[in-house]
Amino acid sequence: MPLARSLSMTSLNGLPQWEDEDLPVEDLLLFEVSWEVTNKVGGIYTVIQSKAKITADEWGENYFMVGPYFEHNVKTQVEACEPPNPAVKKAMDTMKSQGCQVFFGRWLIEGSPYVLLFDIGSAAWNLDRWKGEFWDASNIGIPFHDREANDAVIFGSLTACFLKELSCQFDDKPNIIAHFHEWQAGVGLILSRSQKLPVATIFTTHATLLGRYLCAASIDFYNNLDQFDIDKEAGERQIYHRYCMERASVHCAHVFTTVSQITAIEAEHMLKRNPDVVTSNGLNVKKFSATHEFQNLHSMYKARIQEFIRGHFYGHLDFSLEKTLFFFIAGRYEYSNKGADMFLEALSRLNLLLRVHKTDVTVVVFFIMPAKTNNFNVETLKGQAVRKQLWDTAQSVKEKFGKKLYNALLKGEIPDLNKILDRDDITIMKRAIFSTQRHCLPPVTTHNMIDDGNDPILNTIRRIGLFNNRTDRVKVILHPEFLSSTSPLLPLDYEEFVRGCHLGVFPSYYEPWGYTPAECTVMGIPSVTTNLSGFGCFMQEHVADPAAYGIYIVDRRFRSPDDSCNQLTQFLYGFCQQSRRQRIIQRNRTERLSDLLDWRYLGRYYIHARHLALSRTFPDKFEMEPSAPPKTEGFRYPRPSSVPPSPSVSQHSSPHHSEGEDEDEDERYDEDEEAERDRQNIKSPFSLGVLPQGKKKQYGEYRN
Repeated sequence: MPLARSLSMTSLNGLPQWEDEDLPVEDLLLFEVSWEVTNKVGGIYTVIQSKAKITADEWGENYFMVGPYFEHNVKTQVEACEPPNPAVKKAMDTMKSQGCQVFFGRWLIEGSPYVLLFDIGSAAWNLDRWKGEFWDASNIGIPFHDREANDAVIFGSLTACFLKELSCQFDDKPNIIAHFHEWQAGVGLILSRSQKLPVATIFTTHATLLGRYLCAASIDFYNNLDQFDIDKEAGERQIYHRYCMERASVHCAHVFTTVSQITAIEAEHMLKRNPDVVTSNGLNVKKFSATHEFQNLHSMYKARIQEFIRGHFYGHLDFSLEKTLFFFIAGRYEYSNKGADMFLEALSRLNLLLRVHKTDVTVVVFFIMPAKTNNFNVETLKGQAVRKQLWDTAQSVKEKFGKKLYNALLKGEIPDLNKILDRDDITIMKRAIFSTQRHCLPPVTTHNMIDDGNDPILNTIRRIGLFNNRTDRVKVILHPEFLSSTSPLLPLDYEEFVRGCHLGVFPSYYEPWGYTPAECTVMGIPSVTTNLSGFGCFMQEHVADPAAYGIYIVDRRFRSPDDSCNQLTQFLYGFCQQSRRQRIIQRNRTERLSDLLDWRYLGRYYIHARHLALSRTFPDKFEMEPSAPPKTEGFRYPRPSSVPPSPSVSQHSSPHHSEGEDEDEDERYDEDEEAERDRQNIKSPFSLGVLPQGKKKQYGEYRN
């Protein structure tokens, strides 16, 4: 048997380098397979798109993404080109000769990776035959009425066919690694293994099918993980065949990964296999980077949101916008899974606390969750029109006032301010004031909901009575549509909106990772998450005092719902008590956590998974050297030495505290010193340990 090549790596400029000179990347081909390559459906698109650059930098011309062909996506996102690899071109030509349309090009995202796209429609005539072959391979039957599952069979069969044609052209090398994401791509993995193709396979589940369904049904999921009759639950929800596809993919893969520790626990019970590696999700932090600018961006976009508030609350604008905080929740409209139910209950309690303590702080809360609507709310559009009319009136009067003042000063006179405005000016201003009179409350939604009588958010608002009354210190606005810079109401993109807010609140019950709080973090905006989200667990592991860095983690796993809601309320109330200076300090700290979420660091877990797959698939060629999955010892932020930003330690007995206290806090806080200390806590990326010579790990020992 030939001597096995060692698989370990070092880092250079933040990118992995192969340590064994006999094993260049040119001897390997990497294919990443997902239904969301160039096709945005959910969060997996963000994972694949943001990770593309670091993977392309590592693999160069030997990295290919595989996905479905949709003309409307390809026209705007893909530049057609010829495959640089002759073996890939030959495999494509063979498939085309069999009547399957295959497209090749570069995906126009950062990193410009090659994409291989299969036209599902052109191969649909093979569906019955392929379903039969899939049954022979796995004993899983696919119902004719489930279009998504049928598409998955076509996509998977095309993927397996391509990998077969490609691998037939190679004898010893290059070796092929195929990484499949989620059950929609899993058929290709199952067929590849059943045909015994020489391909190292990895399967990543970003969320289990059954877990999402069970949590949406308001079941106490995490405390009963070992009690569920999995087959029965999947059958009752008519997803048994999908569940079988997912579970078969998990057990067929050489390496199985999930995106977080909380999903790893879920997968162990739902899919009956422990993940080999936890591949935490990252972000391309450079895209969000605004060094020394993010505080200015916050001020700029906050002013844009304030303009919207002036129009939305016209006639009821009896609160100071300078003392108004903007909170938001965003994502798919999953009322319980995303924690909207707990958030609304906490807002009701926060409203009571702020009123009882007679605080001058007002909180405006945005719910950015798409739902079915038929148009903008007339009252909301009218509000923006009234605001614009008042602005035009003020500008007109200001211009006349300025001319009179200018002429008087030229003459060396101080004008009589009682005469500088004539009767017409007074009349115009009075009419403007009368136009702001309102005989109804500011609306709680910006759009006309199609079924508002059964909308869970609106029904909860009715129950808790948050109707934007003058006496309410918490105001609520449901925006049931994704944000857009072309909107006539709130003309901001999502990233701009997030930068303008003060706090993102995501008290999710089911959140395998959680990109929304992660995006807040890299933009320097504090956020609330939970210990049932992958992001929350990750931050608990890597940050000694997350709250001091603007990451508030609600305990939804070991506390009762009422206790969790009280904890969330206290977090929100504590945030409201912070001074402006404390919020600025906290935003600085939050933004410094960006390095933790950068793919340059988190990409190490994907690299480890690929190494492990090679060692398991080709044990005579590759030997796994790291003694364990990548560690992040020292990859941890300690608690800051200065106290202010954490509500738990800086909370005042009264919401009104003295200016002197702020001055003392300023003296104790040194931004540059803290930043340098935090930078030292991040070790060089991709630093992996190596086994002593002669010792070889067994496969079962690779657990994360």
